[in-house]
Amino acid sequence: MATISAKIYKHHKKADGTYNVKVCIFHKGQRRYIHTNHYLVRKQLSSKFKIKDKFIADLVERQLIDYRKTVSELGNKLSSFSAEALRDYIRDKDADIDFIVFCDEHIQKTKLEGREGTAYNHRKIKNSLTDYFRRQVVSVTEITSAMLISYECYLKSERKMSRINQLGKMVVTIKPAMSERGVHNQMKDLRTLFNAARDFYNNEDLEFCRIKHYPFKKYKLGPVPLAKKRNNSIEEVLLIRDCVTEPGSRAELAKELYILSFLTCGMNAVDLYSCTKDNIRDGRINYNRSKTKRKRRDDAFISIKIVEEAKPLLMKYIDKLRKRYATYGTLDSALSKGMKEICKKTGLDGVTFYWARYTFANLARNSCRMSKDDVLLAMNHVDMASRMVDVYIERDWKIVDEVQLKVLQLYRAAGVQLVMNEEPQYEEYYY
Repeated sequence: MATISAKIYKHHKKADGTYNVKVCIFHKGQRRYIHTNHYLVRKQLSSKFKIKDKFIADLVERQLIDYRKTVSELGNKLSSFSAEALRDYIRDKDADIDFIVFCDEHIQKTKLEGREGTAYNHRKIKNSLTDYFRRQVVSVTEITSAMLISYECYLKSERKMSRINQLGKMVVTIKPAMSERGVHNQMKDLRTLFNAARDFYNNEDLEFCRIKHYPFKKYKLGPVPLAKKRNNSIEEVLLIRDCVTEPGSRAELAKELYILSFLTCGMNAVDLYSCTKDNIRDGRINYNRSKTKRKRRDDAFISIKIVEEAKPLLMKYIDKLRKRYATYGTLDSALSKGMKEICKKTGLDGVTFYWARYTFANLARNSCRMSKDDVLLAMNHVDMASRMVDVYIERDWKIVDEVQLKVLQLYRAAGVQLVMNEEPQYEEYYY
């Protein structure tokens, strides 16, 4: 049986001469405390440190009655609580939840798990919500199905974004309307964050639910919109590779990392950012794909052969990206701006760094006629339909090497053809 009482301790005297009234929860032989908002001076206390002030005493007693009622309502479930869990339940049962604060804490946890790409995406959601609500405090109860519908309309329209730049100055930019696919991804990530909040604050086993509503039950995401063309031809890959850029510029960074990604079977920017020399063994780059390593039994491990064309780029950037960019987010922003510059120089339209991954997959399947299963393996994807089979079959990196080689041969042949086409033509003289 748990007991709840008010306690004031002589040795807890504050620097200003006041004493805080604490609520003591005694359960399973342990004591845990809840600090109240009440601070009393010595003359408001008896010689035994009991509350003499009738007004404060009545307020504290009402609070104790409310806490005791909460404990009584638990019934048989009380035995499942530790003293600490009971203290947290009593204290937080009716407390509001700041969704933005939760997002910050969850993003930090995600970063510590090494999922920098996911953390970056979730930070964008958090920032977008503060832009939408125009404030830094958002109660979780404000995330409703009606709000989601309104938020979707907001994303589909031109909107203002306020951010502090690297110089500490507030910069306001105007963002164009998001594409259908962009909106879908944004809402999907928001749903992921909301589900994470429910998992953190709710305990279904004990029927303890601080977040009682679920707006995504009424608001439906729907199927993923079909993506527009997001891959380059082999000729366009060479056009990007041979684009003249200023040394050390973001355009050079974007161009070279695009080619490096293409040569390493579509390696993601966040994985290039995270990789160190420790990831290189026996002429291969071994890493766990950040996006899915916590979701798969194999930790999304893959081993990619370092081909000759990739070696100078890998040596140039491995271990250097983290020194040049404090976070993956700043690298992603630099790549975005760099690719826009590349598009201006080459005349290409809307190409992003991520197109390198799509391009590798598209060429491997459609031009090199590699099987979809082998392309999926090279891309470090899991085919949901064959998950059970994967339990029995050992990974063979030679298959990945074959896919990589086929695409590389296409790349090399196109390069040779480009050189031949650029050779000066001489008139033939017949004697």
